[in-house]
Order: sequence, then structure tokens, then C-alpha cells
Amino acid sequence: MELINKYETVFVLNPELSEDATKALVEKFTGLIAQNGTIEKIDEWGKRKLAYLIDDYTEGYYVVVNFASAPAFPAELCRIYNITDGVLRSIVVRTDK
Repeated sequence: MELINKYETVFVLNPELSEDATKALVEKFTGLIAQNGTIEKIDEWGKRKLAYLIDDYTEGYYVVVNFASAPAFPAELCRIYNITDGVLRSIVVRTDK
């Protein structure tokens, strides 16, 4: 039996991306999560003011995804966030004990 944990990820995209580019990145990440786990909820917050400047941006496009997956997947997801242009910040947090 494979161990499955519940996670929440938040990623903030560059607000200057076109609508199509933003949609493509959201689909890329949600598709990747769906391939490696089970998506429970996707919540697109849209453009919000950042708490502090990130790369001279005052706004970012926020997306929150709750999902369940094997424990090895979140590290790979973080790696992909870090090498993808257009992602300002991201975090993956385990939500179950």
C-alpha cells in the first residue's frame, strides 16, 4: 500500500504575463499535480497585492491547490516551480498530520 499525504500549494505568477500565458501556467501545474496525485480543490485568487516587493512587482497572480499525493512528489513540484519562468514565489505545505 502506497503512502498518500494531503498537501496545499500556493504559487504566485508574474502579473505582467498575458491572460493566455497565465492560463497555460496554471494548467501546466494543475496537470502535473493531477498526473502525480489527486486534486481536491483549485482556487484561483487572481491578481492580489503582494506583502512586499518581489522582483520589483507589487502584485502577483495567486493560485491555491489542495491535493493528495505520494511524499516524494512535492519536492519535484518545488523543483519545477523554481525552474519555470513566470513564477515569482511558491510553497508546498503538508496539511495532514
